[in-house]
Amino acid sequence: MSAREGAAACWMAGVPAHRVGGVSVHDHEPDPAYIAGLARVRAAAGALIRDDSGRVMLVRPTYKTTWDIPGGALEADESPRAACVRELREELSISPEIGPLLCVDWVPPLPPWDGGLMFVFDGGVLPASDLAAVRLPPDELERFAFVAAGDLDELVLPDMARRIRACLRTLGRGAVYLEGGIGQAGSDQDH
Repeated sequence: MSAREGAAACWMAGVPAHRVGGVSVHDHEPDPAYIAGLARVRAAAGALIRDDSGRVMLVRPTYKTTWDIPGGALEADESPRAACVRELREELSISPEIGPLLCVDWVPPLPPWDGGLMFVFDGGVLPASDLAAVRLPPDELERFAFVAAGDLDELVLPDMARRIRACLRTLGRGAVYLEGGIGQAGSDQDH
């Protein structure tokens, strides 16, 4: 019996596929030394929120000189999507429906920061009628604004500007993988 046939037989019998022939992947103790040696990668998640004109929502943090998209770092054992939802609730006091993943961007190390993975989800269009519900935490964010793609370079870091533009290009077309905001060979986003 092939592995596929075994998995199918397990599924049909109601036995978890990871338990075949009486042996489970959970029957083996993981090697703590090996696990401790694996790379740990910082990660953050944000949302690409637009207004009715297609401009992108940016927020101005109190703790840095550049603007950013709404979002933030993942907490321990938190998924990127859950972090995005939590950060929007904390930063904007709103809970828009979070759409599909638009990009994963590998950000290379820049001491003191380690390299990291940045996840951007489609935050949809925020109607003008919902703007009054936005409440910023004054200790974290000074203000927000909707900015045209052509004006991003004046407000955000270059890799963030590239990331946002890549996300705008991929809306409705699936996610893209980036490195430093630049699409990789073989993707339609390699500009």
